[in-house]
Amino acid sequence: MDIWEIYSQALKPYSEKNYDAALKILDEVKRLAPNYRKAYQLEACIWEKIGNYPKEIIALEKFCRLSREQGNESLISDALANLGAACRCLTLHDEAIKNFCAAAELADNNRDACKNLSGAIFTACNMENTAAADFQVLYDRYKKYLADITPYPKKFYNHKKIRVGYLSGNFSLHPVTNWSWSFITRLDKNLFEVYCYSAVDKCDVVTKFIRERVDFWREIFDLTDAQAAELIRVDEIDILIDLAGHTPDNRLRVAAYRPASVQISGVGYMNSTGLECFDYFLSDIYCAGNSAKYFTEKLIVLPHSHICYEPTTQLKPAASPCFAKGYVTFGSFNQSGKMSDSILRTWKKILDAVPASRLLLKTKIFNTSDGKNFVAERLKYFGFDLSRVEMRGYTVDYLRDYAEVDIALDTFPYTGGVTTCEALYMGVPVVSKYGDRHGTRFGLSILKNIGLDEFAVDSFDDYINRAVALAGDWELLEILHKNLRVMMKKSPLMDSKGYVRTIEKVFVNLVTNRPPVV
Repeated sequence: MDIWEIYSQALKPYSEKNYDAALKILDEVKRLAPNYRKAYQLEACIWEKIGNYPKEIIALEKFCRLSREQGNESLISDALANLGAACRCLTLHDEAIKNFCAAAELADNNRDACKNLSGAIFTACNMENTAAADFQVLYDRYKKYLADITPYPKKFYNHKKIRVGYLSGNFSLHPVTNWSWSFITRLDKNLFEVYCYSAVDKCDVVTKFIRERVDFWREIFDLTDAQAAELIRVDEIDILIDLAGHTPDNRLRVAAYRPASVQISGVGYMNSTGLECFDYFLSDIYCAGNSAKYFTEKLIVLPHSHICYEPTTQLKPAASPCFAKGYVTFGSFNQSGKMSDSILRTWKKILDAVPASRLLLKTKIFNTSDGKNFVAERLKYFGFDLSRVEMRGYTVDYLRDYAEVDIALDTFPYTGGVTTCEALYMGVPVVSKYGDRHGTRFGLSILKNIGLDEFAVDSFDDYINRAVALAGDWELLEILHKNLRVMMKKSPLMDSKGYVRTIEKVFVNLVTNRPPVV
């Protein structure tokens, strides 16, 4: 039996998600043929599925090295992009951007190059010192790969109803649906017709639910960018809203054709696209701040929240656990790639200032021992006492774990979004730091909208002081745990009727050429 036949035996268990069996076969392949690069490629795919990013990086680096040595460098673009994504999950942001940019240079086509550069731009949002000029360098590099696109001439229509189109690969069980639900499904049908251009790979119950509630549903996953843009153009869309920005699975190149009269980005991505094809970016008075210098789009500044939170859980908030445990538990359920060095230093100082306190971290990276070990080494580097830190892996019922958290600590510079809303909805107060970039101010907007202004601060010192003071006031913690959900429900953050009416006003103003700022 030759090495290809042995390797092929790993494909069946891989397709059946029997990863242990597949890895065992691949170990045999590597023993017999240490330079058989396909084994490392499939191994990396398995580690990515499991969430073992340290081992994924090792396998990808081996695959890339062997490909170069064997004269197959043109085959490593996808591997470099995957390497970038794995590095981002481990907060190796400089390495991530380097790999994403290298992947773009080696891509077979402009579409893949743009996808890879979106990865670099998205990674830059996680970096504390990324200036407007740094983003512009990446935007300019991205736009080089739009040279094959000729935009449609601008055209306006006079429809009886305003045609609003939503462009997304996330019409599914995805965080974006938690705050785009209202303005997709609840626009006044007497004034608007809603079109969804779905780039969803695998449909689920949420996909079906949305599809049944909009006027027109267009599947574009298998369409080229040009075909999808032509479909939007034929539909004569007045306002096209991109819900993805530079997040994974975006279709920004479709928007680059300029198929709609007015084009907006926002909601699913918290920074500028850097593309002139978008006229506006949806924001609010708290997120906007002085962040206009980071945007190529004009900001639509809503008077309250630019998102509307739609919870999916029926779980009830729990009492503050400090009374039962005898100590305060801080927590963060944000993605590991958001845990910057600065925020870890800050969390360490908070634990030092609150005797006997604990830190509960819960996210996918902790589903494997390698992921735990990687983060543990980072924590030890910053001086954490690991006996006071618990690392839990992701579970489907993760919201139940908020019953063990007294105070949630937000990340910085890429703050939590749905994660922050979920913590608050489960009765857990959140302390958040904000900066001048739009994406750093999301926690500020959420907390302002529900009336917890004092927990949104603009310095790490104040972040520490707020967290420590709150940890020392157990009576206040108990009050917040009992009342936060009610506060949210009564706030603009969950006022779906008021939110939709505001959005409708914006859309009407855009079509009638009045200023979009409310």
